[in-house]
Amino acid sequence: MKKALIAVTMGDPAGIGPEITAKALADEATFDYADCIVIGDKKIMEQAIQITKVPLKINTVSKPAEGKYEFGVLNLIDLNNVDMSGFEFGKVSGMCGKAAFEYIARAIELTNTGETDAVATTPINKESLHAGNVPFIGHTEIFAALTNTKDPLTMFETNGLRVFFLTRHVSLRKMLDMIKKERIEDYIVRCLEALKRLGVNDRQMAVAGLNPHCGEHGLFGDEEMKEITPAVEEMQAKGYPVTGPIGADSVFHQAAQGRYNSVLSLYHDQGHIATKTLDFNKTIAITNGMPILRTSVDHGTAFDIAGKGIADAVSMVEAIRLAAKYAPNFKKI
Repeated sequence: MKKALIAVTMGDPAGIGPEITAKALADEATFDYADCIVIGDKKIMEQAIQITKVPLKINTVSKPAEGKYEFGVLNLIDLNNVDMSGFEFGKVSGMCGKAAFEYIARAIELTNTGETDAVATTPINKESLHAGNVPFIGHTEIFAALTNTKDPLTMFETNGLRVFFLTRHVSLRKMLDMIKKERIEDYIVRCLEALKRLGVNDRQMAVAGLNPHCGEHGLFGDEEMKEITPAVEEMQAKGYPVTGPIGADSVFHQAAQGRYNSVLSLYHDQGHIATKTLDFNKTIAITNGMPILRTSVDHGTAFDIAGKGIADAVSMVEAIRLAAKYAPNFKKI
């Protein structure tokens, strides 16, 4: 069977992105999962290969179709956008922020045109993006803008557990104000559609509870009674395969055991703690709701260890694996 072709962005040159890219592509498991084309800078990738001591040869190409997809070969589209005289590991740099943005933009372009099947991204640095006058604060915002997507959905997956987030980067106080019936209904529809586009149609989606024991009929909070349960019941009446609310102390375990195809987490840490406790290194972010498929490691640039060759590539291997897993069934908007 033909393998999916994944565009891998090198990430911030001053971070661990180049190293985990090199290590991942030197892993036979990655080669078994997918064919990969790296978008980055040849000078940085040569340095990463030397630092990590992996047996890779760089094959520079201008487009994915020119790649030699053989084990031991790192196919690279070289944007040649890093001036080594001004380069330093582990430092915020406008040059590196701008370069990282350009790798992402090219990967999106290649996947939009069908030259690659999906994108797997390595870490970028928000401060470096700002220093490079890139008008976005992170990957999701870049992908949203460059794919004309209004509100991308983030889904985490680790060891078969899939988690969506009703709210993310807001305070707990503000999160409580966002737990509204209409918002929950909207997310149920969008999350189930995202799963369908990934080819996931089995079992039900579960909505996590908010309060201890889902509020115990108002004893410990009334959000379940007023907002969450009415939303779930209305969506059930419309035929959507969803259940809940189910106590957050059990729903993630149940989903990991296969009872549910996914969980709608109500706030950031509720879902992050569940997935990262299950398997921190293999928790992968999948950005849904876009015309293209994107997966990503869920860790940062690790400036403190960049250039030392000790960065763990497990997450990068997993990000490529999931991109390849979903790419054949992914349905474009």
